Amino acid sequence: MTSALLSVSLRQKAVYVPVRASGDTAAGLPPTLPEATALLVANLAQLGYGVTEPLLRALELTTADFQTQLLEAMRELTGVRKNWTPLAKGWDTLNGESRLDHVLAFFANLFKAEGPRLPCGHVIPPNTFPLERYNGCPFCGTPFEFAAIEHLGQGSKLKVLDLWREAGLASFLCDLLTSKTALDATQADSLRLLLAELPLPADVPIAMKETRLAVIDAYVQLGQAARAQPLLATPTDVLRYLWYKKTGFAQVVEPKSILKRRLKNAYHARWSADHNVEALPQEQVQARADLKLKYSRREAAMVAGWLNALPGSPQQLCETMHPKRGMWVRFIRALRLAEYSKRPALAKLRETLDVFYNQTYEVWQGRVNHFRLRAEAGPTLALLQQRPGLFARSLFATMLWFGAEPTVAAFAAVLDQVPARLLLTLAMYAEIYFTPGAPRVVKPIGGGSRVIKANQHLSNYTAEQLQAMKTAVVALCQQAMRQRFAAQPTTSRTVYIAPALFKMPVAIGDRSDTVQDLPAALMGTHFAVEGETVRLFMQWGTGLPAQHLDMDLSCTVAYVGKTESCSFAQLVITGCQHSGDIQHIPDQIGTAEYIELDLPALQQAGAQYVTFACNAYSSGALSPNLTVGWMNSQHPMRISSSGVAYDPSCVQHQVRVTQGLSKGLVFGALDVARREIIWLEMAFEGQLVQNLNLTNVQLLLRKLESKLSIGELLTLKAQAQHLELVDEPEADEVYTAAWAQNTAAVTQLLLD
Repeated sequence: MTSALLSVSLRQKAVYVPVRASGDTAAGLPPTLPEATALLVANLAQLGYGVTEPLLRALELTTADFQTQLLEAMRELTGVRKNWTPLAKGWDTLNGESRLDHVLAFFANLFKAEGPRLPCGHVIPPNTFPLERYNGCPFCGTPFEFAAIEHLGQGSKLKVLDLWREAGLASFLCDLLTSKTALDATQADSLRLLLAELPLPADVPIAMKETRLAVIDAYVQLGQAARAQPLLATPTDVLRYLWYKKTGFAQVVEPKSILKRRLKNAYHARWSADHNVEALPQEQVQARADLKLKYSRREAAMVAGWLNALPGSPQQLCETMHPKRGMWVRFIRALRLAEYSKRPALAKLRETLDVFYNQTYEVWQGRVNHFRLRAEAGPTLALLQQRPGLFARSLFATMLWFGAEPTVAAFAAVLDQVPARLLLTLAMYAEIYFTPGAPRVVKPIGGGSRVIKANQHLSNYTAEQLQAMKTAVVALCQQAMRQRFAAQPTTSRTVYIAPALFKMPVAIGDRSDTVQDLPAALMGTHFAVEGETVRLFMQWGTGLPAQHLDMDLSCTVAYVGKTESCSFAQLVITGCQHSGDIQHIPDQIGTAEYIELDLPALQQAGAQYVTFACNAYSSGALSPNLTVGWMNSQHPMRISSSGVAYDPSCVQHQVRVTQGLSKGLVFGALDVARREIIWLEMAFEGQLVQNLNLTNVQLLLRKLESKLSIGELLTLKAQAQHLELVDEPEADEVYTAAWAQNTAAVTQLLLD
């Protein structure tokens, strides 16, 4: 068993136990539970995990080496080996620290006053910080003392793990490849890990272009680039792969967008007794150097062969290249394609480059814009019908431009060619789009969340006309889905849909950019709060040398008419307690911060919701592999004498940052009245939590609430196929929360 395969299975609430891990006892079941297996199960329970009966029986037949390897891998994945020591000891109670202490310490170090000198070199004036209550320097946030996790197994619920064999891994790989929506960061990482360990299934249709990137890369790594040719339909597919290998982004993020984000992240102002740091000029030089293209002759020849073998005429290929013309110019030069095009076998490439540089091609989008600006509905709609996917993406704006009746009629003619994910997206967001004066939150490629104003053409229509537009879009899309479901043959008569599925959104849009190493969930999933406290945590710096790397954990409490923030600047507010600001990380082991939320106190104060966030106060983006999440338990969660408050058994959800363009990240929102936490992911800019615009969070929550749930989609399927809904999981078709855990398999409901 490799840790990669275990990691993939754990994200799906399972443990992969290979057949070859069985020992001599595989010939028959032992009469009693072996002592080693009992100890393993007990240790897993300390980490917050239980096992099903099939998994237990499989573990009984495994060797001692396998069980040891499994436990160590589980401890690694749950973060037990990391350093979770905060800055303050007993941080859940007030230690008397005040802003005056920081001011006095500033002047004491500035004027070299007398007082205790800490290992970091700072002097702490008498009668200021109570040093006996700190694990490091309270002035500069450098930790000196580290402690192990003391309290384990406090969680009130175990995450029950099932058994996976080779067939389970192979099935999950097929589900990822055939997913009908773009994979999020967790699924993409799982696909990469599986392709490195398992053979690629033959004749598996790959639905999404982003999914093909991992498969193409697997072929390239094996030296079988020719096998990737069928996966490349347009020059954009080639460009997407090249940019993915360069930047790690599955979408084509413009170089100027990456440079802009990195330079914004580099802006940093910090005043202390030691130094004043501002945005470093060399960051721009480094950012440009990181984006510089350089390819070997083998790579250049590979790409030249791909482009030469693409279907379509040179004019069609150049039209596809036109939207990213500037990037293509750079790639053509870096890959020396002009040189390779002189070879006799690459005649089509030579002709394509000639058409591209002389611009002797017509752009489809230009024709659409031409007729649209002339308000000629017939030619515009006829062109849009040629590309149903783009028609769907511009449907709302086209309805406002030309009117609902002709636009809906033209769209209905190509409805059967529109992917189901786009149909459901239109039905979900029609209410938001056609509401006059209502802003919308969007996430541009390579950027943070943005709020945009409502379409100005909404004012040209009455409320009744706009309502009719909403109704027409929803009815059209739902009718199309009913027809697709009804066309599927079935022998079932009854169906069971678990109530939990009505709180799980369908995996359409709003894909997550963070990796979930523990059991994964879709953005917008609601988590019930079991106890009276919620404990936020953040861990960063593991594997990095000691340095100044200041990441901040914070939360914002929203009341009627006002907000309060708990962060390094305000460690204590009503219902919230921060563990202290750490600004320097120790060597290799990382460090941690916590915030304790007291729900009864928040409810008594009238708080509406609490937003969880983290920021990179240091120059640059959030630290790679920074982990944030929250803990919750029905029973009180203890804190050790050293202040360590992490217990993997209490972790309800956590995510790991992998991309390096986010300066700030919102990772959850607590609805105080409902006692529910909504997992969401929203990047924002700025060093401080005060840079977060809470309007963006509210709009994102509204957008997530408007999303179609899995339960609602299954209900639509049941109605179309005339299935009877039953209340017990004893039906011809049974859909449970465990089934929905594999979101890639759920997308098979999106019939195209």
